[in-house]
Parts: sequence; C-alpha cells; structure tokens
Amino acid sequence: MTQAVLKTNIKDRSLILYGISWRQLETLEAAFAEVTPVKFFYLDGTLEIMTTSPEHEEYKSTIGLLVEAYMSVKNIRFYRKGGPTLGSEEKKGRKEPDESYNLQTKKATPDLVIEVIFTSGGIDKLEFYKRIGVPEIWFWEDGTINIYHLREEYEKVNRSILLPNLDLQMLIKYINYYDQYDAVKEFINELRNSPSINN
Repeated sequence: MTQAVLKTNIKDRSLILYGISWRQLETLEAAFAEVTPVKFFYLDGTLEIMTTSPEHEEYKSTIGLLVEAYMSVKNIRFYRKGGPTLGSEEKKGRKEPDESYNLQTKKATPDLVIEVIFTSGGIDKLEFYKRIGVPEIWFWEDGTINIYHLREEYEKVNRSILLPNLDLQMLIKYINYYDQYDAVKEFINELRNSPSINN
C-alpha cells in the first residue's frame, strides 16, 4: 500500500495528502460525511481537504446570483447545477465546483464552472477540469475574475466566450458591492437600462 504523506496549511484552511488511492479517498469521504463544511479535491493520488469560510460562501453566492440575474435579464436559458461531484476513478480525479451551469440545454458536464479561490497552491484545477471537458472556468481571486476557455488546452481570455457580451468590469463592481441584495438589484437595473443585446 502506498504511504500517505501529509502537508497542512492552517492559513489556507487546507490539508493535502499525497499517495492516496481511490479506495482510501472513498474511505476518507465516508469518514467526513457528517462534517461540514468540508470539500475534497482529488487528482492523481493527491487529496486536498478544504474547509470553506463564511466569506467564501458569501462570494460564491453573490457571483451565482449575479450571473443568474444576467442570464435571466438577457433571456439566456440556463440550468444551475450547483456543486455536483464531478470526476471518476477512470479520470483519476474528483471535485465539487463552487458553482456550475449548463447553458441552453441540460448536460452531464457543466458548460461553466465558477471557483472562488482563497487558498494558494494546491492541486491543478485546470488539469482536472480539462479531463472532465468543462468548456469554461471562472476563478474569482483577489477581487477580480480570471477566465479560462478550453480549446486543446485552457487559454486565458479577456472575456467569456460563453457570455461574450457580459461586461466583466460591471460584474466585478457588483461582486465587490457593500451589500448582496443591493448588488443584485442594482445590477439588474443597470442591465435593463443598457443597450439591448441578446447575450
């Protein structure tokens, strides 16, 4: 049996185990089943166990509400998938995204994944999502959004390919707004008063 190696990062609220088999992953997940809020990210034998802070959850919720408001105002059909467990033993990876969506039709794999980053380092999220085949990943980190779109590899882009007319600076302004309710309300008002576009 592979010997597990442990690395902890108290500041980043994460614990990383190396040399973990799929069976050991499943055992650890079962052991933590009643412990919340704990998230697991597994890739190629490395397991990151993370706890989520209230700040993380608030940002995740705010971004989701704003993205959903945008798609609703612009009449873009979407299906919120939330944070389903993605991956398999065959892919040698498993993770729950912070938020995810299908656009236009329901699919097994999300079209858009949103990750709120408060930790440094850890496992390569882009490598995991490439294996799953997620077309677009948004990372919210340090008050801004970085967008990666999957071609043969993930490429960093200046604006969403899935939502090309979304004004990222406007979105960022309301993500950083002083109040979540007011942010969504005023974002919707600004969208409705902007020139009419399809998406």
